[in-house]
Amino acid sequence: MKRIGVFICWCGSNIAGTVDVQKVAEVAKTFPKVAFATDYKYMCSEPGQDLIKNAIKEHNLDGVVVGSCSPRMHEPTFRKTVAAAGLNPYLFEMANLREHCAWVHSDKEAATEKAIDLVRTAAAKVALNVPLQPSSIPVEKRAMVVGGGIAGIQAALDIADAGYEVVLVEREPSLGGKMAQIDKTFPTLDCSACILTPKMVDVAQHEKIKILAYSEVEKVDGYIGNFEVTIRRKASSVDNVKCTGCGVCQTKCPTKVPGEFDMKLGHRKAIYTPFPQAVPNKPVIDRQHCLQFTKGKCGICQKFCPTGAVDYTQTDELVTEKVGAIVAATGYDLFDHSVYGEYGYGLYPDVITGLHFERLINASGPTSGKIKRPSDGKVPKDVVFIQCVGSRDEAKGVPYCSRTCCMYTAKHATLNGGED
Repeated sequence: MKRIGVFICWCGSNIAGTVDVQKVAEVAKTFPKVAFATDYKYMCSEPGQDLIKNAIKEHNLDGVVVGSCSPRMHEPTFRKTVAAAGLNPYLFEMANLREHCAWVHSDKEAATEKAIDLVRTAAAKVALNVPLQPSSIPVEKRAMVVGGGIAGIQAALDIADAGYEVVLVEREPSLGGKMAQIDKTFPTLDCSACILTPKMVDVAQHEKIKILAYSEVEKVDGYIGNFEVTIRRKASSVDNVKCTGCGVCQTKCPTKVPGEFDMKLGHRKAIYTPFPQAVPNKPVIDRQHCLQFTKGKCGICQKFCPTGAVDYTQTDELVTEKVGAIVAATGYDLFDHSVYGEYGYGLYPDVITGLHFERLINASGPTSGKIKRPSDGKVPKDVVFIQCVGSRDEAKGVPYCSRTCCMYTAKHATLNGGED
């Protein structure tokens, strides 16, 4: 590129009130490869655009810089302008002299010098630009949502309702995420399950949504619009096609272990569904605690399964899905409060997290909604909430506020403040 044109806009007084636009245009004439430079009150107007078109032809320009407002507002306008003059639209650059300069300064001399630097940068960049041509590639019109909490569920429903197929991947045996563990939402105090459960059912029944529960993404290959995702479907030791979700296997299982869904305040069986409204409502076997896998003897769940769905030989399976877009809705993990020894979390059983408390006050939780001390099962006289643990602490936590704990604590105080 050898001949660049520079066009500086006054934008009425928006730019000219703080920047000496005429000086910017004059200095621009001295920049390398600049063959023409001028200023005009409203460069985006029809006369302003005609000025650019005529200059391109008259001065045989092969690159254009416009110093005006934001590219978001008028970059398409000026690209069309240079294209109408026979120049490739990508041989154009824009310097934002309004939002990045005039509107944030009051010193006219300093603002003018900054404007000159912005235009110089744009001129140097356009000198390196090469012509580009718009192109298109075929796109896989399917989407994947990673994470089956409330955010992933809503994303899947929105995409599916728009007419596109969705693959919803969730690493736990059931959809629901953290919201399934919460008793009431804030600030409305609505029942969390009453909001979540219908959406889980909608996902399960939607003809355009494919649920891959108890699964994790192993690898993503490809590029935007054409991804190939490898997913590990973990062995549940239960054939989901044969299983009816009757629950007999869970009733007969002799092994009890602390349950993750109840934050280990309650127990589950070695073959289990996380909670009664689970979707899909199919059990999985915890092989670390199942006697059949740890000692090679038991088999009670297989013996009593009326459909023969229990399969101890099942192994992990790798499946591949082709999608054009991926939504990451992987949720959050609780902060490890044990790094603050002064609070005693991890040392004293009655120092718990908010999610533990949610399970205690939930009617379907391990204490049937009664607030009881984990240490001895007795009703406490007082409950103390410690807020901001880890917030605004660069050394142990995060440097910002969580933005939720104040309202969260107010919710619990409102719900449980009158309890004896």
